[in-house]
Amino acid sequence: MEFLRPETLDEALAVIAERPGALPIAGGTDVMVELNYDHRRPDCLVDLTRIAELATWSASEGHVRLGAGVPYTRLITELGDALPGLAMAARTVGSPQIRSRGTVGGNLGAASPAGDTHPVLLAAGAEVEVASARGSRRIPATEFYTGVKRNALEAGELITAVHVPTAGRSAEQFSKIGTRNAMVIAVCSLAVVIREGHVGVAIGSAAPTPRRVADAEAFATAELPWDTGAPLPDAFTRRFAELVGAATEPIDDVRGTAEYRTHALGVLARRALTWAWNDYRGSERACA
Repeated sequence: MEFLRPETLDEALAVIAERPGALPIAGGTDVMVELNYDHRRPDCLVDLTRIAELATWSASEGHVRLGAGVPYTRLITELGDALPGLAMAARTVGSPQIRSRGTVGGNLGAASPAGDTHPVLLAAGAEVEVASARGSRRIPATEFYTGVKRNALEAGELITAVHVPTAGRSAEQFSKIGTRNAMVIAVCSLAVVIREGHVGVAIGSAAPTPRRVADAEAFATAELPWDTGAPLPDAFTRRFAELVGAATEPIDDVRGTAEYRTHALGVLARRALTWAWNDYRGSERACA
């Protein structure tokens, strides 16, 4: 197995174009586990850690461009205010050591149904920026996950960044259930993003891919008391939870049963929507 360390993005893209069997590696928090257990044996590893462009982020009016190589620790400390939902999800990832190495780009590349950042990216309406020797393009997060640990990357493409909308008043929540409080793979997870007249909702570890919950989004968007800012009644959050539960397609595995996942997501849905709505109402009062 060869180990290559390109210095620029163009060099990395050239290597990946020339070597179809090459496997990109940044934090290595997923790849090294697969190598150690002999689940994957690529012809070549392409280390991306020297490519400065991948380790930067920028904010412009209306969105943040987060480089694929920015580690979770920097996402938390530098973008906690601009991307609160992603920061919440990042805080639940592994140990401090894993958060110092792991990246959103790596999470996207692995495309695990249980990946912590996926529900937030879906609920926020993010786009994944990818590049190859042929050029670059953006893929809506809703089209990126194509199956269990499969994504929409084409041959020779590399994830370079993720674009997350930030315009207007918003409130974001991420909730996750695991078999313990830390260093755990999600039994199920959920994200809610409220942004000026629209609600985004997405779930993780409860279907073959992370997925948006269109019915719950439509219900909350249409029925939230936008004009009055009133607290949410119990019947409202229960109906929202039912719609979230109906969108699941879970399995039984070592972390939990399908029945438990559906029930737990209903509980998370009620809580996360209430917390997000209360934050949204509070931001209106603060602005006033």
